[in-house]
Amino acid sequence: MESPLTDDELIARVKRDDRQAFEALVRRFQDVAFRTAWLIVRNEQDAEEATQAAFVKAWQAIDRFHAGSPFRPWLLRIVANEAKNRRRTSLRHHAGVVEGADMTILPAADSSPEQTAMASEQSAWLVSHINRLGERDRMVIWCCYALDLSEAEIATVLGCARGTVKSRLHRAIGRLRTHLEEAL
Repeated sequence: MESPLTDDELIARVKRDDRQAFEALVRRFQDVAFRTAWLIVRNEQDAEEATQAAFVKAWQAIDRFHAGSPFRPWLLRIVANEAKNRRRTSLRHHAGVVEGADMTILPAADSSPEQTAMASEQSAWLVSHINRLGERDRMVIWCCYALDLSEAEIATVLGCARGTVKSRLHRAIGRLRTHLEEAL
């Protein structure tokens, strides 16, 4: 059985105009790209369009990608920029809540139905409080905990220094903690 190609191997093939290699990259990163766009535009259709447009732009800009650099943060930065542009120009954009975001408190596998229901309620409660934060705070929390990005990847996605990610995350969690304490 042949092991899957690494990102670097696929990118080298893409740079030689191998469309199948690019399709493999799309399949590998389409879920995280969509979730990133969705967290910004908060609309499924706009997120799909932003993700598609970002992949097209990545294909067009692949020659500017630096070999040996991590591909995921580079791609997610393109996705985030495309989503921000769509959000700015979208007439449908409104301040809503992140419903169904991929951030849940999972109960233990042997949990009772009551424990599972409680975990679901706790997750919804936490998500509602995260959504009360400002956009900058929400984005750094979602990137870290919902998308499971590293600090370096978050820095690339948000277009800031790695140290800035640490301080933003620290302040965002502090503000979230304050919201949660006030709610109790």
